[in-house]
Amino acid sequence: MSKTHNTLESFAPILPDNAELLILGSMPGVASLQANQYYAHPRNGFWKILQAIYGGTIDTYDERLALLQTQGIAVWDTLKHCDRPGSLDSSIATKSAICNDFNGLLAQHPTIRLIAFNGKASEKWFRKLALPDLQHRDSLVLISLPSSSPAMASLSLEEKTARWRQGLNT
Repeated sequence: MSKTHNTLESFAPILPDNAELLILGSMPGVASLQANQYYAHPRNGFWKILQAIYGGTIDTYDERLALLQTQGIAVWDTLKHCDRPGSLDSSIATKSAICNDFNGLLAQHPTIRLIAFNGKASEKWFRKLALPDLQHRDSLVLISLPSSSPAMASLSLEEKTARWRQGLNT
């Protein structure tokens, strides 16, 4: 694939050894890519939602990573590469989307039994590109969560948190 200024590459996964839950986004946004951190946009509710559900401190990225480690939560993105101007999932060029290696990840981390999608785009890409060839998929539970992105403005942070809490059964 030729690289253009709109070709993006996702981060390596955050994978605690004890991970039982994998939260998938679609592809990091511009603020996250610039900061080289998952969910770095100041208005993205991801870290606040997790803090409300699990407790802990999230003031620094190291504290955020520690929360994931403590709770056994892995974080990754459905897409490995894609062409997308800006940060909106709706701008991803369909033909450019390449999925991450979920068979490899799940083989190395068989404790992961729950995959939660942070938004509809993540789930759409996963079901289209990963699920058809996914091994051991019968042992996985897949759940849809509302996007923590500020672009998903139809729900307040409190409503998103309530739905995440219910979806994650905590």
